[in-house]
Amino acid sequence: MHLGIDASRTTAARRTGTESYALNLIRAMLAQAARHRVTLYFRDAPPPSLFPEAALRVIPFPRVWTHGRLSWEMMAHPPEVLFVPAHVRPLVCPAPAVVTVHDLGYRRFPGAHPLAQRLYLDWSTRFSARRAAHLIADSQATRRDLVQLYAVPDDKITVVYPGRDESLGRVDPTAVRAKYNLPERYLLHVGTLQPRKNLLRLIEAANHQSPVSSLVLAGRPGWLAQPILDAARAAGVRVLDGVPDEDLAGLYSGAAAFVFPSLYEGFGFPVLEAMACGTPVICANTSSLPEVAGEAALTVDPLDAGALAAAIARVLADSALRDSLIAKGYEQIKRFSWERAAREALAILERVARR
Repeated sequence: MHLGIDASRTTAARRTGTESYALNLIRAMLAQAARHRVTLYFRDAPPPSLFPEAALRVIPFPRVWTHGRLSWEMMAHPPEVLFVPAHVRPLVCPAPAVVTVHDLGYRRFPGAHPLAQRLYLDWSTRFSARRAAHLIADSQATRRDLVQLYAVPDDKITVVYPGRDESLGRVDPTAVRAKYNLPERYLLHVGTLQPRKNLLRLIEAANHQSPVSSLVLAGRPGWLAQPILDAARAAGVRVLDGVPDEDLAGLYSGAAAFVFPSLYEGFGFPVLEAMACGTPVICANTSSLPEVAGEAALTVDPLDAGALAAAIARVLADSALRDSLIAKGYEQIKRFSWERAAREALAILERVARR
């Protein structure tokens, strides 16, 4: 088949989970798609190292690239099937499209998103859900939300779990501790500082610990971050803005526990990253996180700061529990690989192309 892929999100200067998903999945798909002709579409020219030897179609356009320029490309030179790894099907697309929907957090927690962003996400996801030939969901939680909130038929959605960064593993944290002047014992959260991450409750829960364990928040400020930054400053919480990728393994490996009480996640990559680095995980028992963590994390109600504080105290005090969570974490991460995700996604695209 001639497979077209919207690769525009992979050239972002700062990659969040969605951009990393697109980059890693496309790379894994290219490694398995030798029998197909694959065209990658970009708004901005990628560096040569991003997708070496792939067929690239760079089609610059200043604004409304997806619905304007990519739509025009689909009319002029349609592939047999188009894969969109990040939510938005082009407005005009004669070819059948398969779209990944990562999460519907903007519907579950509307106050955690700017109004304009929320309205666009609602329209674009509803449009993709209605007009795409098939949808891929990152988790059963996202699949349920699509069925409940947008009345998408069950048989139009397939769950394909993303992979994980297999370059991450446990390392000696001494150098990273020294670089960021971190204590021997600290709690860690990795992710954008925004209301959906439930960081005000995390700060409250961490302050209940005795003896006190320092809390470190690693992530860039996002929407409505100022109350989080103010609370962190008042509580003496360290905020590390923009930790480079090469420091993540050391940061995870040095933590006494990784705490991720997010109100809503479509998947939750940091949970797997922490497990890969041999760090015990505490996370919310809602949305996709129970699927990602399995039995390898201590899960709690993210709305109960007291329960979160008790879970942190338990993990810090109980060495047998810590060892058990670490061992289970190493087993849990084996369920997630980009090779498997690419194989399952390609099977869906081939099926759609044959219709």
